[in-house]
Amino acid sequence: MEQFDAIVIGAGQAGPGIAAARAQAGKRTALIELDRVGGTCLNHGCKPTKALRASAVIARHVQRSAEYGVHVDGVRVDFGEAIRRVHTIIDTLRQSLQDWLDGIDGLEQFSGVARLETVPGGPHLVHLEDRTLSAAEIYLDIGGRASVPPLDGLSGVEFLTEVELLNLSELPEHLVIVGGGYIGCEFAQIFRRFGSEVTIFAGSRLAPREDEDISDLVADMMSNEGVRIVAGRTEKVAPHADGVAVTAGTETVVGSHLLIATGRTSNIDLIGDAHGLEVDRRGFIAIDDRFATSVPGVWALGDVNGHGAFTHTAYQDSQILLEPSRSLAGRVTTYAMFTDPPLGRVGMTVAEARASGRHVLKAEVPMSSVSRAILDGETDGLMRILVDADSEEILGATILGLHGDDLIQTLSFAMQSGVRYPQIRDALPIHPTMAEFIPSILGSLQPL
Repeated sequence: MEQFDAIVIGAGQAGPGIAAARAQAGKRTALIELDRVGGTCLNHGCKPTKALRASAVIARHVQRSAEYGVHVDGVRVDFGEAIRRVHTIIDTLRQSLQDWLDGIDGLEQFSGVARLETVPGGPHLVHLEDRTLSAAEIYLDIGGRASVPPLDGLSGVEFLTEVELLNLSELPEHLVIVGGGYIGCEFAQIFRRFGSEVTIFAGSRLAPREDEDISDLVADMMSNEGVRIVAGRTEKVAPHADGVAVTAGTETVVGSHLLIATGRTSNIDLIGDAHGLEVDRRGFIAIDDRFATSVPGVWALGDVNGHGAFTHTAYQDSQILLEPSRSLAGRVTTYAMFTDPPLGRVGMTVAEARASGRHVLKAEVPMSSVSRAILDGETDGLMRILVDADSEEILGATILGLHGDDLIQTLSFAMQSGVRYPQIRDALPIHPTMAEFIPSILGSLQPL
């Protein structure tokens, strides 16, 4: 048995920072990674998806170039080149992270499946294939993976998750996507712009965590680009001579490729069944506001604790843990759907605001009325801000449109800092920018 002061399992977005800090503090530290450093984000999540999205955005600009008086002839999309660009970027970023880890004194790295055995009073044990490590401090950054639903016939067909999709070398002729959430919408638009026929089996509706009118705008955006949307619960899939047949109600669609994008599930099963950790009803590890689990000496960070499941929340988990004065309490979680244009979200939706019992005011403007959006020819979407009429605090915002992923952070920063809406309303913005309409519309608030 090898004794350590601290063991970090998982080198995603939270693990490396914790491992580095513990090693640099003079603790003998082990970092164990099952696959490749960087976790979901770097290897088959945010970064490769956004790199591929960049190619799709360029393709769309070229497709629309005549609207801007720019005429381009003989343009074609080479999916193989686009995906190779993605892998070149990701390989470089991953190697940079690995080089940084390799240069940390006192940090020992291991590869393989790690099984956690908690011991009352500690130190706890971590079993690898051919060795056992022990430490009083265990940090779990084991993440999550695509959830595969118990869909009738799914075990009898070949299907993709985002991992396999990003490793394709040839463009699917017809990509059928089961799941209308963020992952499904992003990939639907990307592959449609590359030239694939795309069908989404959307369940109740696209982007179901958003207000219904926002979902409708997203659906219109997708439909206008040629994505077919099938409403209703997917009931079964079956092999077909041309690929796979997917059925919802009376509707059956045959596609060459099937992507399952129905959510995420916890990776807690990867650390065995001797961990003794309390989990919530969804299977994510239960934690307190300082990431402590139900077992003393064990902390859970990142996607596996169910508090955000985003790259930015996972990374901030490590920052919070390393600063004793900080906690999860009061964190304002902001997120985006990286369609083009993107959807930025923070705080309450309209439905949640109505249910809150507060006296809520709403400010809203369609992107078709925003000067910069008109000038850039990007008028899909809207800006919406919700505030409390009594306390003047910002309750939430939705920005679907040009630069919505960046604009939303202006409001999330204000919410996190306790800034009241009159201070933003009275600020001087730059013209012509997208952000100038945030102060402008706050001058025309109306009761919800």
